[in-house]
Amino acid sequence: MTPSHRPDHTSPLPFADRHEAGVELASRLAEYKGREDLVILGLPRGGVPVAFEVARILEAPLDVFVVRKLGMPGDPEFAIGAIASGGVRILREDVIRAQQIPRAVIEAIAQQEMAELARRELDYRQGRPLTPLRGRAVILVDDGLATGSSMRAAVEAVRLYDPARVVVAVPVGAPPACEELAALTDETICARMPESFSAVGRWYRDFSQTTDAEVRTLLAEHAARVPPGNPPR
Repeated sequence: MTPSHRPDHTSPLPFADRHEAGVELASRLAEYKGREDLVILGLPRGGVPVAFEVARILEAPLDVFVVRKLGMPGDPEFAIGAIASGGVRILREDVIRAQQIPRAVIEAIAQQEMAELARRELDYRQGRPLTPLRGRAVILVDDGLATGSSMRAAVEAVRLYDPARVVVAVPVGAPPACEELAALTDETICARMPESFSAVGRWYRDFSQTTDAEVRTLLAEHAARVPPGNPPR
């Protein structure tokens, strides 16, 4: 199927918070409601409150899919790549070459982030395995797309689990990142795609950091309401 995205240039006001963003995003995903093969995966930490609302409204199982950004030396908020569950690593080779970042430095950053990735997987799931994805329609949710590095790593890693369909859904995204993800997925939905993007946080009135405790609480609250169920045969 030809990848697609659904931009909305008509909403200049920021979201109140990630939960409000999730409600708006869920309205763009209404066609998936009722699918027995549907799984919602939130990218921790900020993507989980958004994914919580999407999963609640679509009445679908919710899980986390851990991805870690590889930050630029001296500017850790700027992504030079990302890693994800399953051993997937994405590097922005053009940036690495332009900045002349040594491979040893990249490897050191990656090792540090791999340790944090493993910690989060254990903390959030408490030893529970990832919800089965084989043969399912998987919607990957984050609170926004800036460079898209983390989401690209998530898409590649999720593909290793042989899902039937991979969808990326975010409340807001930079146009180049949304366009690039649209070419890698079965469908990419950026609810808002402002030309003057600058940063994800600009599009939220409350963009306070989501905590590990909040992630655990949201997963537990949703699991009590919507059991994971069995994977399709």
